[in-house]
Formats: sequence, structure tokens, C-alpha cells
Amino acid sequence: MPGLQYSKFLPPSLAMSELVCQKLDNDATDMLIDKWLERPHRPDSYHDWFQRVRERKHAANAAARREQILLWNKGVFVPENIFTRTVDTGRLIPLDRTWVTHVYHHRSMKRLTMMPVIFSMLPELMLLRGMHDRGCDEIYIIVTDLKRQEMDQVTEYFQYVCQHTSSGYCKPSIERKINHDYIQLNYALDRNRRTPCFPQIDLTLRAILYEKRPPFIVLFSHQTLSYSQILFAHPHFVPAKDVYHDFPSGCPNPGCTDNCCELVRFPKYGAERAAVLSLDSDLGTGRKAKKKRRKVRYQYGRKACPKEMCNWIDCDVCFFSDDAPGGSNGSVSGSGEGSSEAGSSEYGEASLEDGGAGGAAGMRTSFAGLVCSRCKLVKYCSGEHQRLDWEEHRRVCVRPSAE
Repeated sequence: MPGLQYSKFLPPSLAMSELVCQKLDNDATDMLIDKWLERPHRPDSYHDWFQRVRERKHAANAAARREQILLWNKGVFVPENIFTRTVDTGRLIPLDRTWVTHVYHHRSMKRLTMMPVIFSMLPELMLLRGMHDRGCDEIYIIVTDLKRQEMDQVTEYFQYVCQHTSSGYCKPSIERKINHDYIQLNYALDRNRRTPCFPQIDLTLRAILYEKRPPFIVLFSHQTLSYSQILFAHPHFVPAKDVYHDFPSGCPNPGCTDNCCELVRFPKYGAERAAVLSLDSDLGTGRKAKKKRRKVRYQYGRKACPKEMCNWIDCDVCFFSDDAPGGSNGSVSGSGEGSSEAGSSEYGEASLEDGGAGGAAGMRTSFAGLVCSRCKLVKYCSGEHQRLDWEEHRRVCVRPSAE
């Protein structure tokens, strides 16, 4: 078990960190979002990108209810009207959910406010927060002054360490490489007088991943010609390439396509080019796949367990789960209603359709759920939960392009 002794091969304790933690609550996040929406230089590249999102139309198929999606179908440009599919529960929720930010920085910056740090990457944090229904109420950021090449080297180091030390055992060749890279990075950053020092960055980052289990963590750099890196705990938490392939680089100039201007390295091209700390991938469910999977003793970051749940936020009914034992999964409660139930007049044309008898990818469920007949993007366990969710869902519910 990890203790109060620092090791490059075992998860450290966050109590050992000497970095100062500045906490910004939900009210501070709300204030920053309001300022971002009122900023005088709009329209900018972000606003143009969301306008392109508004022109997209979703298709009417079963895959659209399981894949990542971002929709702005109605209303003005506010987070309440922009909806995204969560990667953990499969719900379609708006981007208006706030979070608490924990910013770790060197003690020399103790008197400075960390609100500009969050404001500089606010659109990225809003999207990443919206992708998670649970386990993302708190976001962790470590402030550094790493330059571009140093950030690349530090990212590669953390990927290698987290991928090869999670089992609790390392081959001698892996230990030698980790020790060599650690000494090299420590010397380089110390020579350039980087703050915080590399041992404190390493200790704090791995301790947060192990103790707090966030789906991602941000290494922020306030160097002018550098960028901030987002480290993901699992490939499942990475934004999809089909949705975010043309996401702005961070430069406020709408016509800028130069990666040297990027403020945040947002993964526009999926998990292949993202900074992922886990080796887990889609290996299947057979006997050979189980042998290929590495035994994880020390979990760095949140574990991925995608589900498809009733879209009403307070409902625990699950129609599909990748983590179900034996490849089967039933509903939890209130799922005995299998017939379609038409909506009342307040729903307009929206009603419910029977979702079918089978689950996805070989998963069987006793109840597949009732699909919204208008948008065909969400499922409910009953008409009652559709009525409860309608006040929020009505802001995104439109007919798909196929119709």
C-alpha cells in the first residue's frame, strides 16, 4: 500500500505535497462562465465553432444513443441550451453544470488568484465536465511554467509510469528507464529553474490520480509559447474525433490554424493522439482478451464503466452496462413497464416508443427502455420520468435529419 515514503513506482500520498491548493467553488465557476459569455471580443473562434455545431443534425439510429454527441438545437448561446452525451451514464445533459476547481501551484504564487487560469481554458473545461454525469464535480489543475518541449517530455514520462507501474511490479528494464527519465527531467527542469520542481509535480499528480480518481487532470503552463496538457485516465474519457475534429486551438483569432498558438492541447483527433494514462483498450470479452489485460493493483484515475441509463437524472435504472457480470444486465427499479406511453399535450409531438427487446453488443436486458419518439436520442424507464425530465429535455428535442 502507498505510504508517506516517496517512490517513483508506488502511488504517493497527497499529504506529502508541498504545493499550495487554491479551491474555487461553484459560485466562482458560475461567475467565470457569465464573464465568458459577456466578453466583448465575441464572436471568436469558439463562438464560430458552436455555430457550426448548431448546423449539425443527428441521425435516427441506435448508435446515436450510445456515441458521443454535442447538440445546440434551440435558443440562444448559453450553456443551458447546449447538450452533450455523457460517457458514463449515456444521458443527454446540458453544459450548465458547474464544478469545484482545485488548483495546485508553487508557494511563490500564493498571493495570486487562480481565476485567470480557469478562465483561459473555460470552454474546454465546460465540455469535459459535461461529458461526465458522475465523478466530475471536482476538477484538478497543476500550475507549472513548463515550456513546450518540457511539457512534451513530462507528458511522455507520466504516460509511461502510469501504464507500467499500475500492476505493482516492474521489470528491471522498465525500472531503469523510469529512473533514467526521472533524473534527466529533474536535472533539466532544475537547471532551467522551473517551479514547481519536477519531484513535486510528479508527487502531486500521481497522488491526485490515485486518491481522488478524477477522469482527467490538467497540467497548466503559464509560459507564453507553451501549452496546457490534459491527461486522461482512460481512452473512454477522451472526446470523440467525429465531434471535436475542428475544435479551436485556443487562439482567439477565428482564422488561426497554427498549432503553435494553442493554449490548451484539446484532443481533437480522439484517443490515438490524446495523452492517455491507461493501457486499457477494447480487447473484447473472450478468454484471450482476459489474458492480455494487465492486472491493475494501483488505479490511476477513474475507472471507465460506460452505461446506458434512464435520462431522468434521479433515476437509477440501467438498460446497458459494459461492467455487468456475465454479460447481462437488468433494470434496477421501476423497469417493469414495457409498453409505450404517449406524452400529454404539454409535450407537443414527443412521446415514447418501445426500445426493443435486446441490448447492445450481446448484452441482454429484461427491459430495453422507452425511446423518445421525436428525437430518438434518449431513453426512459417510464412515462412519468419523461414528464419529470421534459422541462430540460424540451430544449434539445427535435426530429432527426432522417425524418
